[in-house]
Amino acid sequence: MHAQHSPDTLERLERAEQLKLMGKHEEALAILEQLLIEDPENVPALEEVADNEVSLNHYARAERAAKQAVAICRSYTGHYILGFIRSQENSWTEALKELREANALSPNNPEILRCLGWALFSAGQRAQGVVTLERALNLDQGNPLTLCDLGVAYLHVHNITKATSLFQRAIEIDPENDRAREGIQMAKRLEKQKIRA
Repeated sequence: MHAQHSPDTLERLERAEQLKLMGKHEEALAILEQLLIEDPENVPALEEVADNEVSLNHYARAERAAKQAVAICRSYTGHYILGFIRSQENSWTEALKELREANALSPNNPEILRCLGWALFSAGQRAQGVVTLERALNLDQGNPLTLCDLGVAYLHVHNITKATSLFQRAIEIDPENDRAREGIQMAKRLEKQKIRA
């Protein structure tokens, strides 16, 4: 299990988390890298480094930190980040392996389920992908990313009505959501094609 961390270490981890949430990834990384100099096996710091590096699209660096965390303990965050990176590369088999491991270690985590559902769908396991995305949405109903992923999945299986309502919900939550707007446009084009056919 995780080693006990000192109050000072916990405070610095919390500060790094706050900076990450504010989008100040470089500042967060400076704190985390200092923590890792002091304790190279600080799993929460490694997980946070990986998360920040993903936000900066530094996938190789994120992968190194995630692999270290996984090597030290069965880090669900580490497996999730490795799965996310494999998904970005469209390496669906590897993505599924990592995301299933993350899900086994942290069941009912809506973010893990979202990525797992998308990977399943993209790997050709469409029904299982949609069901998993629906589970993610049930756990976190206001997540525009999940709404859009599920909307795209429903477009692919030609359930245009369901897709459109998901994209509209995403826009209600996040009016600037380009992916949801594009989804609605695509749904309208598919609807017109259906009428012409």
